[in-house]
Amino acid sequence: MMNTQVNAADGVAAHTASYYAASANPSPDRPPLKGDITTDILIVGAGYSGLSTGLHLAEKGYKVTIIEAARVGWGASGRNGGQIVNGLNASLQTIKKRYGADTANFVAGLVQEGGEIIRERIKTYDIRCDLKDGNVFTAYTSAHMRELEDRLKLWAGYGIKNQEMLDREQLRKHVNSDVYAGGVIDHSGGHIHPLNLALGQAAAFETLGGVIYENTPAVTVDTHSAKPVVKTRDGSITCTTLVLCGNAYLGHVVPTLTPRVMPVSTQIIATEPLGEARAHELLPTDICVEDVRYILDYYRLSADKRMLFGGGLVYGGTDPSDIKAKLLPNMTKVFPQLKDVKVDYAWSGNFALSFSRVPQMGRIGNSTYFAHGYSGHGVTGSHTFGRILSEAIDGDRSRFDVFEKVPWFPFPGGRVFRVPYSVAGSWWYALRDRLGI
Repeated sequence: MMNTQVNAADGVAAHTASYYAASANPSPDRPPLKGDITTDILIVGAGYSGLSTGLHLAEKGYKVTIIEAARVGWGASGRNGGQIVNGLNASLQTIKKRYGADTANFVAGLVQEGGEIIRERIKTYDIRCDLKDGNVFTAYTSAHMRELEDRLKLWAGYGIKNQEMLDREQLRKHVNSDVYAGGVIDHSGGHIHPLNLALGQAAAFETLGGVIYENTPAVTVDTHSAKPVVKTRDGSITCTTLVLCGNAYLGHVVPTLTPRVMPVSTQIIATEPLGEARAHELLPTDICVEDVRYILDYYRLSADKRMLFGGGLVYGGTDPSDIKAKLLPNMTKVFPQLKDVKVDYAWSGNFALSFSRVPQMGRIGNSTYFAHGYSGHGVTGSHTFGRILSEAIDGDRSRFDVFEKVPWFPFPGGRVFRVPYSVAGSWWYALRDRLGI
């Protein structure tokens, strides 16, 4: 199959103007591909999925090449909230109901694996990315609290017991805000500087002989030939195995994958540094936080004590006209004491939403693999899927086969109507959030 549309990130070299880019660790400028080459394994996309897959394979001794349309971590991997949150977007209860007990048991066995991989990578390769432990899920209403209690019991039933309920006063020890009814703390969660995590894994990959070409978008992808061929602007790569990890930024290069996911943008603001005392007053234990609403807020402190506050959804992946105006009311609702704080950075980034909210993994033909659709839980999910992809390519398909067999569903209305359909759905769930039901 020959596809001829250009990557969405084509021609974009610089990282978005985020706090993460401004505080990134030094990294080399990697040249674009010039000419025609061959490799054992070619990975398209130098985000978490591609880097995780590539690093696992390089550790096994494979000759691996990664091409990236812009820069390492340019997409969601370098722009996200930086939160290590266990689980998928779809709950274990939903997975059990849709796909059966065996699949739910399988998923429960790996929901904490991504965080474990991240910590192992940080330790093994001495990646400086401001790792902190702990995350909290906050509830606005008694209905939210019941939802969290049910989730806690469900996870405990699968042997996951490192979480605990917090009433209003217990939550205040972690989140000093009047708006919440309580929450749940996950001691195995955490947060990191997401771009520096990506840059650190890229550097580790290169120490093992891996090669990364930046500013090298895939222009055509041929999965029909005996060996897949990817053509770029100034060259081509022939490989034995191809792995597609472009996620929300793959564009329409591979039309087979286009209807499977929809790009959705979310936004973040970073305040000026608050100072140690003020930051400690707001988040005394320096954990990361997200609430349990459908359209949620998520926030944490940076290493230099800025408030990083994110939220909102724009289906289709477009940027709102004024990110600061959109997020400031949400932030000051939670923390009124920040009403006069200066905002130094505001940015947006896309994640890939699947209709089922379950990530997808599969093959096109015999030699092309893909993973995408983390639906807002990509920090941990991408690292787990990278390991599973590497296992399959190395000959152990046991875990890959489970995910490959999970049914996927296109968005109702196809590409034309998927955005208005999703907007209508989100409006309904947002109304339920406002009504507290």
